[in-house]
Amino acid sequence: MRKRKDNLLFTAFLFPALFSLIMVIGIPFLLGIYYSFTNWNGVSSDVSFVGFANYLAIFQKDPKFLHAFLITIIYALLNVLVVNVVAVGLALLVTQHLRLTNLYRAAFFAPNLIGGLVLGYIWQFIYNNVISSFSFMPQMLAKPGTSLVAIVITGTWQYAGYIMMIYVAAIQGVPDSLIEAAAIDGATFGQRFRHILFPLIAQSFTICMFLSLTSSFKQFDVNVSLTNGGPAATFMGESIHFTELMALNIYNTAFSYNKMGEGQAKAIIYFLLLLVTSVTQVYFNKKREVEV
Repeated sequence: MRKRKDNLLFTAFLFPALFSLIMVIGIPFLLGIYYSFTNWNGVSSDVSFVGFANYLAIFQKDPKFLHAFLITIIYALLNVLVVNVVAVGLALLVTQHLRLTNLYRAAFFAPNLIGGLVLGYIWQFIYNNVISSFSFMPQMLAKPGTSLVAIVITGTWQYAGYIMMIYVAAIQGVPDSLIEAAAIDGATFGQRFRHILFPLIAQSFTICMFLSLTSSFKQFDVNVSLTNGGPAATFMGESIHFTELMALNIYNTAFSYNKMGEGQAKAIIYFLLLLVTSVTQVYFNKKREVEV
């Protein structure tokens, strides 16, 4: 009887969260799968089942999505690398027992508190009115290659401080005696990091790479406010927006062109890509943790 009462109590506490999860995520996700097989335009109530036509059209007749697919992967790889390198560097800096260390940590973390849309407009002003004033710096947002770099720089400025805090927590968990003993034995900073610090904080690399990877693939707000997908370029003989990442492409398909069914099909592909990539990354990082 006591166990039954405990189970009912646990269920009562769990029900609000479980109900919200089902209503906000579960049911919309299932409906999204259904609508991806229809010609729904978001306005008309006349919805017809079209099978895999939306999925076939994406890969056969939509070079914009194919380009968004490729450029998102490139952006994610660049962003994950730069964010984690900068975050590790900042974490090592603010754990060196410097004066005003807490102030540095707060300053590096602060950009993460700024909303993505506001951040994009701020950096758009910086690129167009500050950086472009230097003769050796081009209009970064006006050229395809540099516009992608601009998004990476902006994303890193926003997100590296957040990732830094995770690395800081991991580094602070490493006993100082190990680092000091290695230093006394003549190990250089690089040797101490590679052979002592890195193996002991390997779990934080798994977490940070997962967070930065998923954040990169889901990039939307900075993409909208900073470049809105521009500048224009050509791909497979058609005009495309060079920095239109997958999230923005899906949004434009659904809400700008009123192709809700096709947009939902793209969203399902987007979900599967993110799922496979994230699971693969965690698997190999966890495997590396065991090897280390």
